[in-house]
Amino acid sequence: MADSSRLIVMSGITRGLGRALLPHFARAGHTVIGCSRSGQHIAELAHAFPHPHEFTTLDVRDADAVAIWAAGVVRRVGTPDLLINNAAIVNTPAPLWTVNAEEFDAVVDVNIKGIANMIRAFVPAMVERKSGVIVNLSSGWGRSTSPEVAPYCASKYAVEGLTLALAQELPSGMAAVPLNPGVIDTDMLRQCFHEAAAAYPNAAEWAERAAPFLLGLDARDNGCSHTVP
Repeated sequence: MADSSRLIVMSGITRGLGRALLPHFARAGHTVIGCSRSGQHIAELAHAFPHPHEFTTLDVRDADAVAIWAAGVVRRVGTPDLLINNAAIVNTPAPLWTVNAEEFDAVVDVNIKGIANMIRAFVPAMVERKSGVIVNLSSGWGRSTSPEVAPYCASKYAVEGLTLALAQELPSGMAAVPLNPGVIDTDMLRQCFHEAAAAYPNAAEWAERAAPFLLGLDARDNGCSHTVP
């Protein structure tokens, strides 16, 4: 399977890690179906990566919209071989008691409920086929903590628990993996580290290692909390 063309579905496709992974997957001959909230960036991707790749403006927080999109993808294109739940946001760094309810809810809705919506929409077809890998992007802050990012830490700890429980529910032949990408110089990291983020690898450098790592995951990785080497 490692040498054959795969169908890869990925959220958060237009920025950061998702955008960096896309060209690696496309060059390797895989078909990428992606979504993001940014309509402008989706249009740019559609131009740069034409058919068979497909990109849709979509908010993973909208369970009904995700379900409709997924049903169309499965019907027209097929069942994903690799589902990468990458869409995420971070709170503006601040002590927890000063983070307002709206911002806290947004982090939970994107980072946890968004993943659940994608799983609910795509995984039944994967389970029916009894094959496929689900990768939920976690974080170093899903296995450790830092001040002023408590909502984000909470959401990524939840991703770890959700994914490991999912792994116990899947049939033989499938895998669910919580993946810590490492510390990467992205817009999200710069919200927290500011200029100090430049000391870390950028997303393009990271993707050189991450793309083959992701493509190498299989049923033997089910329930393993991995970190991109």
